[in-house]
Amino acid sequence: MPTPSHPDDSERPVVLVVDDAPSSLGMLCDTLEASGYTVLVAGDGEAALQRLELVVPDAILLDGMMPGLSGFETCRRIKANAALAHVPVLFMTGLSETSHVVEGFECGGVDYVVKPIRAQEVLARLHTHARNARITRMARDAVDVAGMGVVFVDAHGRIAWRSPQAARWLQALGVPSASGLLPDSLEPVLAPGAAAAITTADGTRLSVRNLGAAALGETMLLLALQRDGAAGSGPSARLAEAALTPRETEVLSWLAKGKTNRDIGEILGTSPRTVNKHLEHIFEKLGVETRAAAAALASGRLD
Repeated sequence: MPTPSHPDDSERPVVLVVDDAPSSLGMLCDTLEASGYTVLVAGDGEAALQRLELVVPDAILLDGMMPGLSGFETCRRIKANAALAHVPVLFMTGLSETSHVVEGFECGGVDYVVKPIRAQEVLARLHTHARNARITRMARDAVDVAGMGVVFVDAHGRIAWRSPQAARWLQALGVPSASGLLPDSLEPVLAPGAAAAITTADGTRLSVRNLGAAALGETMLLLALQRDGAAGSGPSARLAEAALTPRETEVLSWLAKGKTNRDIGEILGTSPRTVNKHLEHIFEKLGVETRAAAAALASGRLD
């Protein structure tokens, strides 16, 4: 496997290795370092959680059985923190019973490797999961277009993910940054096709629209500024009224960032031809004819 090229340490992906006997993983850590990763080590679950208060890694390699806080419980706590929930957790443990494997996935792990560890195998798995998580995070971060925000809600009505702009507005509604609870004022919007207007503690008026089902059984809510007490006529209003689907919103956000159809297809895991079909629908809904006009509207530069 070729060694990734990283011009400086700031561009090296970070992996946190959590094991109560880290010395036994010397070969694995050396392989990770040689392959372009910055490796952080924690000797137990509590130490791992303390490290995660200071840095958000690209992936976590976690032993399932450790003294004190087990790896499974450590993973549950990581996934309960909205700021860390996106980080892929790969279990590497000597626990090979089916019940242990099932528990590893149920508590939020994305992979399960049984010891003894084969460094190259772990490296290949790690690279795949870290890349997929990074692309997913980039795609979701990109949806803050024209001053709008996005919230994904799971089947139980809990916040599964929020975009940066949405997080700021939710905080103004009294929702802590690490909370997974949806405010009462937004619960009526969980009904398919529902929409509502709400006001934050600082007087900001927001329109909220249910865009329907997204990936993983989640529901996508679109938040936008509501100007002059009405829907308004600015970019945010036009985007909200267009009722783009979650996938169309992602395509438009990447278009606004100057990406080509091929780039967008690679990021979203689809073909350039499919991206072009999405763009045709987007242009029709927005009432524009060119990529430049759609990008300007998404960036808030076109009324």
